[in-house]
Amino acid sequence: MSESQVQPSTLYIVATPIGNLADISQRARDILAQVDVIACENTRHTQRLLSAFAIKNKTLSMHDHNERQRQEQIAALLKEGKSVALVSDAGTPLISDPGFHLVRHCRQQSLNVSPIPGACAAIAALSVAGLPTDRFTFEGFLPSKSGARQATLTELAYETRTMVFYDAPRRAIDTVEDIVKTLGGERYVVMARELTKTFETVHSDTAENLLAWLQQDPNQLKGEMVLIIEGNKVDPTAIPAHVVATLKLLLAEMKPKKACAIAAEIHGVKKNALYEYALAMKES
Repeated sequence: MSESQVQPSTLYIVATPIGNLADISQRARDILAQVDVIACENTRHTQRLLSAFAIKNKTLSMHDHNERQRQEQIAALLKEGKSVALVSDAGTPLISDPGFHLVRHCRQQSLNVSPIPGACAAIAALSVAGLPTDRFTFEGFLPSKSGARQATLTELAYETRTMVFYDAPRRAIDTVEDIVKTLGGERYVVMARELTKTFETVHSDTAENLLAWLQQDPNQLKGEMVLIIEGNKVDPTAIPAHVVATLKLLLAEMKPKKACAIAAEIHGVKKNALYEYALAMKES
């Protein structure tokens, strides 16, 4: 098969390995070797990746602190007919990594942006978690402070979709403690750590049991981590029959969000619980 040919005036969003270097695609290697410049989150980190595949190319730093400044420079290169590859330290750029402002800026100027797909820690973890994948929500990094973290988890207490988070293993015990406090000790949680690396670990259990496991094994508090939480299971019997009757009447006349808001106000119940019930009723 022939090499992937780089197109002029194109920004390539290139996924790189999250651990095992063999996970890089041949197309990604071709693009990184052929573009005019590689924009990277950390030039030294990317140079190690390029050296592993004997790729010699120009690099340009682009991270959270200088992205808005770099976007003009990169857009100018694209307008000159140059090609640029964007990489993050690992995985797919923009997924809790820099790149959003650059991509939006380029698209607003009708510049070509093309994906070179590959590894993504969130999707890799979700694929082996054993939790429903037909509907899920990616929530990015959990807040580092307990108060903010609990507030975030509380807001998601009635979320019925599988929830995917990034978090630092060093605070995994604190995070799971907050899950127990806000979502309950019986909520099913999967911790995927060091994916594709030597000490890859995927452990699943109730939040309460997972907490005990982490407290007994400090080796699990190292590396990179994806945390996946089971969605809230809607219990129709938890909503009184007369409230359900009102909701059904309203749903026949208006959109779910408005119907749930009115029913919640009439009966003094939580709007989120009614909305999740309405979604579950629609799916069934």
